[in-house]
Amino acid sequence: MFTMSRTLHQLTVGTLLCGFCLNSAPELWALEKYGRPLPEMEGAQDHSEEHWIQGYLLSGVFMINPTFAARPDNTGLVGLRQMIHLETDLYKEYLQFYTDQNFFSDRQRSWIVLSEWDTVFAFTGNIHNWGWRLQYERDAPLDRSGLIQAYADALVTYRPADARSLSWWRSAFPDQNLTVYAGGGGLFYNETYFARPDNTGRALFRYVAHADLDLYRNRVVLFVDGNFFTDRLAANVIKPSEFDLVMGFAVRYQDFELALIHERDMPLDGGGLVQKYVALQLRYEFEWTKPASLAGKQLSLHR
Repeated sequence: MFTMSRTLHQLTVGTLLCGFCLNSAPELWALEKYGRPLPEMEGAQDHSEEHWIQGYLLSGVFMINPTFAARPDNTGLVGLRQMIHLETDLYKEYLQFYTDQNFFSDRQRSWIVLSEWDTVFAFTGNIHNWGWRLQYERDAPLDRSGLIQAYADALVTYRPADARSLSWWRSAFPDQNLTVYAGGGGLFYNETYFARPDNTGRALFRYVAHADLDLYRNRVVLFVDGNFFTDRLAANVIKPSEFDLVMGFAVRYQDFELALIHERDMPLDGGGLVQKYVALQLRYEFEWTKPASLAGKQLSLHR
């Protein structure tokens, strides 16, 4: 989850390379567990047909991984990631249900044998420019017993109108678009989800911000995602204790997307360890829909 100008392309590549060059201590730390919002693919906002089930399959290889561990207890190093995302409309755009199933392997043991399974179940929806989510996640090792991380959270976000809604933007950038959202929430149930990359503290509040820059007709997209966490065990439970930054560059063809992603998770309330990786991910989007004129009578495979 594009042709603007040569200069803009260079800035995009430069931004990614800058992030890739950031350094941290070469130690092992736990995977960032929550699901990453991916940029919407073509037709994602088309409501002319009623969605029955939609989702995507994702396969990724961690090309550079000095610190991202392959299990919740910080052992191993991730080699491959496999994921399936499924969602369905329960009541128009106001209420949907989705699930994410993430699987990781340990490159130090076997690139194929799975070492961790992260499962997510959530209800979500939109009301005008506002979005909400209730989510439960459980991350567990697969190839041995060990630490299990689990939490439930609530999140509210606000998404202003896309840049293409502005006449001056459409005139200046006819093939480009910019979408953003931001919000906050909290982990109302937190069994073992930590507040820093070194697995200290206990996460309480979360502040998020996300931006998609469509460089050319939703075929090449630059996306940036930021997440802040606070520590419920700290003296100041509102002040962020961790900042997680994700930068991605995606190229699309029909229902396929190839993305280069860099993530860097950093402590904010003191010196400490940083976890990071660079991954190449292939995503295939699919959906089954009910045409509006035939809703409730028959199902058809879309695309």
